[in-house]
Amino acid sequence: MARLLIFGLGYTAERIAAALAAQGWHVSGTSRDGRNGTIAFADGQAITREIALATHILSSVPPAAEQDPVLATYGAQLAHSRAWLGYLSSTGVYGDAAGAWVDESAPIRGRRGARAAADGAWLALGARVFRLPGIYGPGRSALDRVAEGRAHRVDLPTQVFSRVHVDDIVSGVLAARDAPAGAYNLSDDEPCGQNEVIAFAAALLGLAPPPFVALETLSPMARAFYAENRRVANGKAKRVLGWQLRYPDYRVGLRALNAMTRPTIASAAPAPASTDQR
Repeated sequence: MARLLIFGLGYTAERIAAALAAQGWHVSGTSRDGRNGTIAFADGQAITREIALATHILSSVPPAAEQDPVLATYGAQLAHSRAWLGYLSSTGVYGDAAGAWVDESAPIRGRRGARAAADGAWLALGARVFRLPGIYGPGRSALDRVAEGRAHRVDLPTQVFSRVHVDDIVSGVLAARDAPAGAYNLSDDEPCGQNEVIAFAAALLGLAPPPFVALETLSPMARAFYAENRRVANGKAKRVLGWQLRYPDYRVGLRALNAMTRPTIASAAPAPASTDQR
């Protein structure tokens, strides 16, 4: 039986786990405290056993304290494992490209040194490294932020971002089960400004677009988000993995989410506007 060990059962990893469990895989996962049937990250004996049994191992754990916790704790076992390795990374490793396109051959740079180091370390282990832009999906999209009064627009007309629906990440990871090691950008086909996405979400909900706010009023994390400007190319994943997007742009994705969640989101009363990014 195929056995998957997932380090860090978060939003995206839980959906990957569910998809493979539905295909008959044995799936185990870790969490900080071993909640809900997961393995506590500090339970070295249990995790060492799972690493030895696993045919596939995926980490979605981000760097902490300037290092990758998984590699720092279990890197030696992973280096000797014969399992398929995967890592959910970030397109933030490319840094600011002044709005230009970046693919997997682009230089690794920018403010996220720990993430870039982890990305490179997993590649050195022979992993499939999935570089992800902004993730959206059920319960985590512009629709939710607009409905809850947490959305805003920033007057930066040349700012461009890429994004991807969580279910397209799942299909990309599953498509890479027999793929060669290396980096793969999993992003949709249409990078665009965040303002366009927010305005479209508001229109779907029958609400006025939220007001513009000054960049200087945002949190430091949000300002750092807007300091990077790039378009992420996904051609390698399509070519090598045979990956096909179910949601090729934000309009298709948000329409599907709106149809699925309309009774909940459309009835939500907007709250006072927030300056937080997410």
